[in-house]
Amino acid sequence: MAPQPFVYLASQSPRRRQLLEQLGVAYELLLPDETEDAEALEVVLPGEAPKAYVQRVTLLKLQAALTRMKKRSLPAAPVLCSDTTVALGKTILGKPDDAAHARAMLTSLSGNTHRVLTAVAMGTARKQIQTLSVSQVRFAPLTRAQIQSYVASGEPMGKAGAYAVQGKAAAYIEHISGSYSGIMGLPMFETAQLLRQFGFKV
Repeated sequence: MAPQPFVYLASQSPRRRQLLEQLGVAYELLLPDETEDAEALEVVLPGEAPKAYVQRVTLLKLQAALTRMKKRSLPAAPVLCSDTTVALGKTILGKPDDAAHARAMLTSLSGNTHRVLTAVAMGTARKQIQTLSVSQVRFAPLTRAQIQSYVASGEPMGKAGAYAVQGKAAAYIEHISGSYSGIMGLPMFETAQLLRQFGFKV
């Protein structure tokens, strides 16, 4: 009997695990160890556009994960990586450094429409494919007290754009156009297309 096909998921995000499970795909986590500087991969280059940034970072993550798989002598399987960025115009809003930074980001998003770009890359040593999901999100105008309360909840920390669409921030989101799962961090439609190209029945 042939072994069950699986993918390596190179992501620490519990939301991406949950979304992959929703597709019914078996996976193993392939996370960086202490010797890898995963944060360094996410540094924005001067003048880099949001689309170019998120696609470049996702491919870097895929290359790092493929190297990791080989170095650890793991059984061969396709690797799945994803990266999400929030863009207000041409400005990339990454993960907030601290509470003050989170408040500043949320203040800039208040009453405005921004883009959420999630790139997904899947590959083996021989074949690598990438796709991109772009969604629009409009926040209602937020009061200072609402921003303070949301930041105090701790939810914005570690999130691109300082919010989680599936969390408390949902109370402030007026309109979404695009992929809800993409805004969460793993666009289901695009990911399913990639998986099929690697022989998975999704």
